[in-house]
Amino acid sequence: MKSLRVALAQINSTVGDLQGNTEKIVAWIQKARKEKADVVAFPELAITGYPPEDLLLKPQFIEDNIAAVRKISSRTKNITVIVGFVDRDDCLYNAAAVVADGKIKDVYRKIILPNYGVFDEFRYFRPGKRFPVYGINGVAVGINICEDIWHRDGPSRTQSRAGAEVIININASPYEMGKPSMRQNILEERSRENSVIIAYLNAVGGQDELVFDGYSMAYDHTGRMIAQAGQFAEELMLLDLPTEDANIYRKKRPALAIHREVMKGVSRIAVMPVAKTDRRPIPYPCSRPLHTPEEEVYRALVLGTSDYVRKNGFRGVVIGLSGGVDSSLVAAIAVDALGKERVHGIFMPSPYTSQESREDAYGLAENLGIAITELPIQDIMNSYAALLTPHFAGRKSDTTEENLQARIRGNLLMAFSNKFGWLVLTTGNKSEMSVGYATLYGDMAGGFAVIKDVPKTLVYELCRWLNALKGRPVIPDRVIWKEPTAELKPGQKDTDSLPPYDKLDPILKAYIEEELSFQDIRKLGCTTGETQRVISMVDRSEYKRRQSPPGIKITGRAFGRDWRFPITNKYRSY
Repeated sequence: MKSLRVALAQINSTVGDLQGNTEKIVAWIQKARKEKADVVAFPELAITGYPPEDLLLKPQFIEDNIAAVRKISSRTKNITVIVGFVDRDDCLYNAAAVVADGKIKDVYRKIILPNYGVFDEFRYFRPGKRFPVYGINGVAVGINICEDIWHRDGPSRTQSRAGAEVIININASPYEMGKPSMRQNILEERSRENSVIIAYLNAVGGQDELVFDGYSMAYDHTGRMIAQAGQFAEELMLLDLPTEDANIYRKKRPALAIHREVMKGVSRIAVMPVAKTDRRPIPYPCSRPLHTPEEEVYRALVLGTSDYVRKNGFRGVVIGLSGGVDSSLVAAIAVDALGKERVHGIFMPSPYTSQESREDAYGLAENLGIAITELPIQDIMNSYAALLTPHFAGRKSDTTEENLQARIRGNLLMAFSNKFGWLVLTTGNKSEMSVGYATLYGDMAGGFAVIKDVPKTLVYELCRWLNALKGRPVIPDRVIWKEPTAELKPGQKDTDSLPPYDKLDPILKAYIEEELSFQDIRKLGCTTGETQRVISMVDRSEYKRRQSPPGIKITGRAFGRDWRFPITNKYRSY
């Protein structure tokens, strides 16, 4: 039976590390060759890393990335390699080089360029116009890139109508909640409607705000998933793809016959002749269901944190531990991402810090096995008061004095960062960042915001899930059930300034992620006053968010790459 052995190299590239990425690609080509693969595929823009952003405006960067393709081509004896890179003539193209036996046989240029959400490909690239089908070991193979597979009338339809038996689709598709199952639905549709086998390869790893979750898959010609790789980890997934059944099935469906008109826009390119290798069939990888929503998000946060610290060369991280739920979750993620030896906690009590907060901060540190340093801020608060009181005479204490406490803590954390080379992980969640419940140059001071895109209600769910997973209260139980407070004045609670989080988060999701109108949000059961107040806080807080550190995207619309809102803005939707 005619078949194609495909190796999907689900690797973690680093943006700009052309040498390191090339060396990794060459090493994984050797792995695939040992497994007697006919073809090995690497992710979208694997050579440059994704997204390279304005590195693409540097001519030398483009030349160096093309030189990397030539270097890779010299290591392709007896194997076909598909690798993402940046091609160019008068313009730039998001492309896949098809390399075999030491030669660049052809280049496929991505045809459908995304320009929404986190994607900005029109800024850099022009769309390709060719629909090549490659002859690889006697099998007709169509190659396309990421967004190309999402559209029913896209390249996959043209290539399959032109005789492609297998489609290899290479991706750098960022993670967000619900997206893995969305990809499954798309691949099921494309494979079934075109009666074509689809091998879908996705990148893995963290890049600034984005996390790529892998979860490469293969579907047969009936739309049935036949193999899947893991999430959030590098993997070489091997597939023996038989094409006989697909061809027999196609002959029974006249609509799928090869069309002469379609063939006019298609080039047929011989890449590798039929190989006569004696090899045992490889069973499809065991079925691995998607993680639960909580585990999926948690693993995305761990990978994003690990790669941000590792790829940027930090020795470790430092976190202000307050005894609250947000800093507790961030510390737990950091330990799983980096190991307890590289995570450092600092407890900075004020006169308003409760004994319970002290016990919970130290209890968390003990549970995680991390070092904790105590730096009381009372004396520094007194120094500020002595300096400012003459100038504030006749005015009552207000948020000015509250925010000074947060800014003192921010300065102390940054001092430890400067002295020891530790990255400050901020602990603000999406609910707080949405409405501006955070202090500029205070608790917002730092280098990376781990849970910036995690709503407060999800923070609690992740903590409960983590404790259940570990079989013990890693995060102290009281941290999860006690009422949240910033402890910047006596008796303070978050609900003094905000609606309860179980009411706040649905409004925020409707306004920010779903872009519902004021009237539609009201129909969800929110009062007019609550809705107006929340929307107003979101709109007025953009100046703060612009000055916050980058954070990991896990929702459909995250602040940062997804969100481009004017600071100076008089429009109100209510």
